[in-house]
Amino acid sequence: MVSGAIAGDLPLSGRWAYADRMPVLGTKLHLPSPRRRLVQRARLTDQLRADGGEGPRLVLVVAPAGFGKTTLLAQWLAAAEPSQRRVAWLALDLGDADLRRFLTHLVAAIQTAEPEAGIEALALLEAGGTTPTDAVLVSLINDLDVLAGPTVVALDDYHVIDGAAVHEAVTFLLDNLPPQVTLAMATRADPPLPLSRLRARGELLEVRAADLRFTTDEAEVFLNEVMGLQLEPALVAALEARTEGWAAGLQLAALSARTHAGADGSGDVAGFVDAFSGSHRFVLDYLVEEVLDRQRDEVRAFLLDTSVLDQLTGGLCDALTGRSDGQPMLETLERENLFVVPLDDERRWYRYHHLFADALRARLGARHTDRVGELHAAASRWLAENGLLADAVQHAIASGDHEHTADLVELTVADLRRRRQDRTLRDWLVALPDDVVRRRPLLATHVGWSRLSEGDFDGVEAWLDAAEAGLDTTPPSTIPTAGSLAEAVRDREGDVRSLPAMIAVYRASVAQARGDVDGTVSHARRALALAGPEDHFPRGAAAGFVGLAAWAAGDLGTAVDTFTKAVAGLHAAGMVADELGATVVLANMWLARGRPVEACRLYERALAAAESRPGPVLSTTGDLHVGLADVLREQGHLEAAAGHLEAARELGDRASLLENRHRWYAAKAALLQAKGDLDGAIAMLDQAEPLFLPGYFPDVRPIAATRARVRIHQGRLDDARAWARERGVAATDPPTYLAEYDQLTLARLLVAEGVAREAIDLLDRVLDAARAAGRDGSLVEASLVRALAHHANGDADSAAADLAAALTDGVPAGYCRLFLDEGQPMAELLGQVARAAAHDVRTHAEHLLAAAQRPSAPAIARPASEEVLSDRELAVLRLLATELSGPEIARQLFVSVNTLRTHTKHIFTKLDVNTRHAAVRRAADLGLL
Repeated sequence: MVSGAIAGDLPLSGRWAYADRMPVLGTKLHLPSPRRRLVQRARLTDQLRADGGEGPRLVLVVAPAGFGKTTLLAQWLAAAEPSQRRVAWLALDLGDADLRRFLTHLVAAIQTAEPEAGIEALALLEAGGTTPTDAVLVSLINDLDVLAGPTVVALDDYHVIDGAAVHEAVTFLLDNLPPQVTLAMATRADPPLPLSRLRARGELLEVRAADLRFTTDEAEVFLNEVMGLQLEPALVAALEARTEGWAAGLQLAALSARTHAGADGSGDVAGFVDAFSGSHRFVLDYLVEEVLDRQRDEVRAFLLDTSVLDQLTGGLCDALTGRSDGQPMLETLERENLFVVPLDDERRWYRYHHLFADALRARLGARHTDRVGELHAAASRWLAENGLLADAVQHAIASGDHEHTADLVELTVADLRRRRQDRTLRDWLVALPDDVVRRRPLLATHVGWSRLSEGDFDGVEAWLDAAEAGLDTTPPSTIPTAGSLAEAVRDREGDVRSLPAMIAVYRASVAQARGDVDGTVSHARRALALAGPEDHFPRGAAAGFVGLAAWAAGDLGTAVDTFTKAVAGLHAAGMVADELGATVVLANMWLARGRPVEACRLYERALAAAESRPGPVLSTTGDLHVGLADVLREQGHLEAAAGHLEAARELGDRASLLENRHRWYAAKAALLQAKGDLDGAIAMLDQAEPLFLPGYFPDVRPIAATRARVRIHQGRLDDARAWARERGVAATDPPTYLAEYDQLTLARLLVAEGVAREAIDLLDRVLDAARAAGRDGSLVEASLVRALAHHANGDADSAAADLAAALTDGVPAGYCRLFLDEGQPMAELLGQVARAAAHDVRTHAEHLLAAAQRPSAPAIARPASEEVLSDRELAVLRLLATELSGPEIARQLFVSVNTLRTHTKHIFTKLDVNTRHAAVRRAADLGLL
């Protein structure tokens, strides 16, 4: 796979560029050009042609290497006119085992057949984040669903995929393909897909090795007409029998037979055929040796030198051979059928037949071991000079030149960070020896960052020490600073300049993860002092950690003020994604300060800004949905909360920062608890806990303590007591802000265990500390828990007084579920206050009692009438129920196809479905049609 920025004299033909300038060889996306001479295998192509009606869901062409799988698919798909059938072709390679890359290339392939299909899916992928699946695939399937006429999506060489995530994505695709779309696949082994189910349903068409074997008649055409031999029928039959119709074996045999025939045809071909025997592997070894040994010296040298390349073009070959005949040599090899495959219509890019390439590399490694590293190094230099950094890095790693590899990786850091290709960066850093990385502070810092995301705080410190020690001794780069790499070099220089500040930022993060508030502040302030005026990210991050430290110390006023300034700084710098990500933290600070209404306002404003931006979904949009969902749940708006959680789920990981991945599960748990599903809440918390990453924000609401609260409501007090012992929290502990959530949890446990007096003593201390620090949120919660403790202790007057105080401060601020989730004891107290308290307090109590009587809503509100959908959406829905294609519906409504997709997406969201057919069924059930 060749990737990176296109530059210099690298030919542009045959390439397809993503919107964010990441190109991919267009040759991966083009149906292979038919060879000039080819055996027409009508018996197989006729089998693949549907005889009317819907085609199979999956066409599987499976056989060992060299059986002509790709050729058969290409013959079949090239036979029909484009007006009769769309064809999306994707030639897979090892890199496509990465889910994000696979999905990106799949969308690109489909867009070669239908440019408007997959626009949204590609935008979702380009948004960054970890690999997305369902959301991208659902969007893509919906686009395919509105296309008229048959479409075939062909995946060549599927056997190179060894990633379970890709197999799962393809299974999802197969399960949900529209009826007019067929997936075709060429592979050497049965893929881990639901073949039995497809076979039982009659949705699988299989072509296997027995089908692909050349018949004697086909072998005769191939050997005598395509390969130019004049073999007697007996010799043709013998070769067909010896190779068992194996196409690659026949081709190798024919090449060798040519040399035995001699220029005048007087050679001993019969003797060669008679001696031709052995298994496929031995036959291949023998024939490759025969072919190589009989080539001209310059041809043999060219084949071996260029065998290290996955894809070949003239200039790249010249860089490896030291000659200037790369392009004509590739054309000669193609003409002579010497196992080169053209990858574009202009014959500028080629590849070797995979088996032939393997054999060439084996020969190169056996006889010219010293050349292997040199060839990879030459390939890396050429690719780097032409702006193809990702491929240059791969060859640099293979070359064993660690310093050159490190130079290249440094040039990719900024781009990988922007694209959030963290796994790629980690893999490349792992491939480098530690001593090389330690001498390069930029790389050492990123190794430290990777340790932070893994929770290895000691490892972070060691790598940051190494980075700091090397700040003045960075080795000079061997990479040119001009031409196609100028921008990457400038990015690297900016990264190096801001390293002292970034190192201090990461040290602040480690200090925070360890609960060292003073250390967090010290490192953050050092980062601010070290950052230059243009170092926007380290300045914003450092200011943020000062605010986080204040939060951890319980000084919420300072925390909010400082972090607000940090967010404003990010906004001024134009760093929208970082600004919105920081909004999640700032809103949580407002929640801790006791202002759910203010947190809701922040989320709504930030989410509106994120969704109004053109282009791909921002990497923090899902986090904003989750945060808003949790605030809405607290305010008692369960249906709206569920809707935002569903929106976040559909956006997937690409719209969530790594440090926020646990939040969805925690918010879902709280929603399930509000609906009375305590077992479901526990299950969600169990999934949330391992996703929590310390070091990014103070752990003021530990998931383990939240689980203990649910256990108390379940009556499983032994489990809750086990948490208290493991956590080491006791009723006599002094109150601190970071321990406050645990202490309020313990107080609930003490009340449930019948020792309310101990709980009251603990709560007295928590209330005094919260009141002194002005933490209104803590005052509300501690007051309502103490009300429950007094109620359990038989002190009705004290219970009423505490609850009145909590209601007075809490309800106007937006609290609802904080009270209602306490269950029946709180309901009793609220009833008593509603009957006896002063007017304002009584009003607050009645408000909560009314909210408690509202029935729990399902995760997505089910439409009960047509008013749920707009008039325009109803019009679209009714046309979706017809046989009209998407473009036809768009023309009837006088809108563009993109506008139709937008309406369709809104309909799917409101009806809680993923496909057109499901939407029609759901609408019929609801009486909307």
